[in-house]
Amino acid sequence: MEMKIGVIKGDGIGPEIVDEALKVLDRIAAVYGHSFSYTQLLMGGASIDVNGVPLTEETLEEAKRSDAVLMGSIGGDAKTSPWYQLEPSKRPEAGLLQLRKGLNLFANLRPAVLYEELKGACPLKEEIADKGFDMMIMRELTGGLYFGKRSTEKVDGVLVAKDELTYSEEEIRRIAKRGFDIAMKRRRKVTSVDKANVLDSSRLWRKVVEEVAADYPEVTLEHMLVDNCAMQLVKDPAQFDVILTENMFGDILSDEASMVTGSIGMLSSASLNDTKFGLYEPSGGSAPDIAGKGIANPIATILSAAMMLRYSFDLDTEADAIERAVSLALKDGYRTADIMSEGKTQVGTKEMGSRICEYINSESEE
Repeated sequence: MEMKIGVIKGDGIGPEIVDEALKVLDRIAAVYGHSFSYTQLLMGGASIDVNGVPLTEETLEEAKRSDAVLMGSIGGDAKTSPWYQLEPSKRPEAGLLQLRKGLNLFANLRPAVLYEELKGACPLKEEIADKGFDMMIMRELTGGLYFGKRSTEKVDGVLVAKDELTYSEEEIRRIAKRGFDIAMKRRRKVTSVDKANVLDSSRLWRKVVEEVAADYPEVTLEHMLVDNCAMQLVKDPAQFDVILTENMFGDILSDEASMVTGSIGMLSSASLNDTKFGLYEPSGGSAPDIAGKGIANPIATILSAAMMLRYSFDLDTEADAIERAVSLALKDGYRTADIMSEGKTQVGTKEMGSRICEYINSESEE
C-alpha cells in the first residue's frame, strides 16, 4: 500500500519525537512491504517564525491532499517565547484550532491504556491497577457547548452570561457511527455517556445512539450518566471499552482517564473526519524545557502512528506490531526519564525509537 502522510513536526520536543515515529513507520514499511511518502508541513511556532502566522492556507491545502497527518507538539513557553506576545489568534495553538476546523475533524479519539509494566505509576488502589484497563474515549469535537452561541450582558443591572448547547441528529449520528465502527475493531462494547435525566440535548443523544446501535448487533451498548462515569473511571476502569460522549463531557473525562494511566508521555490521540482522513498526535505538550536534550519520551507519538495505520489505513496487523513492540520494550526494562523506575534501563529518545524498531523485526520473524 502507498500512503501520503503530511508531517507537522511542530515545536519544542516535537521534531525529536516525530522523527522516532517516522523511524518506526519506515520499519513497518520495510517489514510489511508498504510505501510511505512524507510531506513536511509547518504549523504553530515553527510557522510563525517562517511565515508570520501559525497556519497558512497553503499548508492547510497540502494537509487536505494527504491521506493522513502525523503531528508533534505545538507551542512553547508562554512566559518567555515571543510567540506569546502576539494576540491569541496568531499564537501557535491557534493554528491547531484552524487546522481542526479546516479539516472538519469532528471525532476525537483518546486511548487510555495501563501497561502492566507501568502499573506502579497508576494513582489508583493496587487491586484496581492490577486488573489493568484499555479504553478508547470517543469525544465529539466540533459541536455542543463549546461551539454554541454565547453572550455576556447586563440584565436589570446584573451581568448575565449565556452559553448555548446545541446538537443536531446528524452531528450525533456521525460520531456514534464512528464510535461503533471503532468498537468493532476492539472488544465490541460501547458506553454512551450523557446527562439524559436533565438535558434535552442528552435525550436526543441517547435516542440517536440507540438508532445507530441497531445497525451493529455485534456491539453491546450501555448508557451511563456522566457523573456516574466520572466515578466509575476511578472505581473500575477495566469495565470500559469505548466511551462515546459529547464535547464537554469528553473533554473532562478524557483528562481524568489520562491521569489514571500514570504518564501522559504514553498517551496517543487522533482526530478524524467523515472520511478515512485523520490527524494523529501525542496528548502531551511541547515541553520546551527539555527540547533538544534527547530525553523526551517518543512512545505517545509512536502509538499515534499506530493509530494512523489502524484507523486511516485499516492496517490492523501493522498497528498491532507497533503496539506489541512498545510493550516488549517496556517489558525488557527500557525507560525514558519520565517513566524511569528503580532497576530499569534509562534510554534517550532515539534509543527508545530504535529499540521499538528492533522488536518489530522480531515480531515479524515469529
